[in-house]
Amino acid sequence: MHTYSRLLGIVFGVLMISLSFAVTAETLLRKFFSVTLGGIDELGGYAIAIAAPLAFTVALVENSHIRINQLTALFPKPAQAMLDALSVLSMALLAGYFFYFTVDTVLDTQEYQSIAQTPWATPLIYPQLLWLIASATFPIAALILAFQALRLLLRGDWRGLARRFGPPSPEEELKAELDDLKKREALAHETPAHEGAAP
Repeated sequence: MHTYSRLLGIVFGVLMISLSFAVTAETLLRKFFSVTLGGIDELGGYAIAIAAPLAFTVALVENSHIRINQLTALFPKPAQAMLDALSVLSMALLAGYFFYFTVDTVLDTQEYQSIAQTPWATPLIYPQLLWLIASATFPIAALILAFQALRLLLRGDWRGLARRFGPPSPEEELKAELDDLKKREALAHETPAHEGAAP
């Protein structure tokens, strides 16, 4: 699953970096040459629509979404694990609903042959098909994780549920931050092999 999320993260990054370059180019051309590329707003909307479900999937798989757990931390460990499992199962239902909405929208677009209300008059079926493909990544990941959570729940493996789906403890978050700091410091102090060599 982590390879899956990493690939989706790369696609997300490429989309967002490409969009930022396009917006920058459009801004500079307008500012200094009074020239516009045209359609950047439209392409930006498509890029964000495609990138959003990819970001949802990465956050879900990496367990990196924000959760406020001051209340649940007061519960017994089995209750916390059950709530973690419930959150994963409910996320699978939400992902399924999102995908249903996406499919319904694409089918309507196909039926009515809808086009964008922009100078390009793009047939919406083409960007929406890419949106549909990207949107499928979210329920696929959510269903896989829901099955994993359900299996652990039925086995009564509270520790496994907490380890896989629970929020990190303050100690774990601190350790991760310190490890990341050490890596950055090591990179900053690395000297390329060619530096310091005699000319």
